[in-house]
Amino acid sequence: MRQGIIQSSKMFLVANRLEGKKVESSIRYLSDMEAVFMDKVAFSALDPQQPVYEVDCYFPVADNKSGGLFFGLTRIFPGKVGGEFFMTKGHFHSNNDTAEFYWGIKGKGLLLFMDKTRKVWAEEMTEGSVHYIPGNTAHRVINTGVEMLSFGACWPSDAGHDYGSIEKEGFSARVVEKDGKLIIIEE
Repeated sequence: MRQGIIQSSKMFLVANRLEGKKVESSIRYLSDMEAVFMDKVAFSALDPQQPVYEVDCYFPVADNKSGGLFFGLTRIFPGKVGGEFFMTKGHFHSNNDTAEFYWGIKGKGLLLFMDKTRKVWAEEMTEGSVHYIPGNTAHRVINTGVEMLSFGACWPSDAGHDYGSIEKEGFSARVVEKDGKLIIIEE
């Protein structure tokens, strides 16, 4: 080792996964997402232990500590419930005015945004795409492809996550496939 240079031992990116100290991993299964999908008949026909997405997060500072950053990788499996694609639950930030960056690593999908007035818009997510998510904006990622969709995220450590608003009110739009085409259905 050269003088003045130290080897990082905190976090490593290995085969599209984060590994290391202070990395936490979680898996969301269909059974965790019953309220997310609209087609309850199609949902009930699927295996509740089917993974929908996996998340690895690096937390170098305490949650809610100002001045820090968190880093994460999410992998959404390909699949559908009825015509609706597998997706993340989606969230606002508890600290409403905090922003976030996402970037596409592998696969293709959509980043769905919803502001506080419930106006929605979407950006295509592909390998190498970079997305700025402004404050006061809910966001959810949808895998519209046939392979795993993987993306990175970086957000302030004091942003917090408000999943409850989305669980209660839902997003005001859904992305489905109909006759081989993507359609955004506003509710």
